[in-house]
Amino acid sequence: MNYFVTAIGTDSGKTLVSAILCRALNADYWKPIQSGMPRDSDTIASLVPGTKTHPEAYCLNTPASPHASAKIDGVEIEKSKIILPSTDKNLIIEGAGGCLVPLNDHDFVIDLAKQFKCPIILVSNLYLGSINHTLLTVNLLKQMNLPVAGIIFNGPSNPESERIILKHSGYKIIWHIKQEREINNEVINRYAEKIQHKL
Repeated sequence: MNYFVTAIGTDSGKTLVSAILCRALNADYWKPIQSGMPRDSDTIASLVPGTKTHPEAYCLNTPASPHASAKIDGVEIEKSKIILPSTDKNLIIEGAGGCLVPLNDHDFVIDLAKQFKCPIILVSNLYLGSINHTLLTVNLLKQMNLPVAGIIFNGPSNPESERIILKHSGYKIIWHIKQEREINNEVINRYAEKIQHKL
């Protein structure tokens, strides 16, 4: 099974969630578009030793929106050239930023999930304003008729925010990742054990 990990914005915890999913599902990892360093593939390799990371379709130098980073590098991202890597294992695909981060003048990150035809795991980090950002993302995913496996909340617990998001989205909660002091192999393994039967 392939899963596409997206979020309600940048720095929402997609790479952390991807690492946990790779461990839980014994999956390979792929980030089709990397903007800036360090590479998220290197982070995954550090957090989940032994995980196969597939090369990016585009590895860009500037930490910015892919369309802007590509322009700085003198290239244009072509969605049709972003091809799923071949693997016999499960594959975790990590998007860049949020759903409507542009790849070029025509395509957005979420268009990759549609192209790959795999279920989406939505990461919602909890902060003041995250209800609005999450439900806007949910509305987009529903308008695009994309399959969603569920939501993973990330950060300090906010039961009322979680409740209202789940009520209006209709999505199931996969898990809630707490705010950890340190992210290491032990933390990854602990969460992986908890969610491996949730998917």
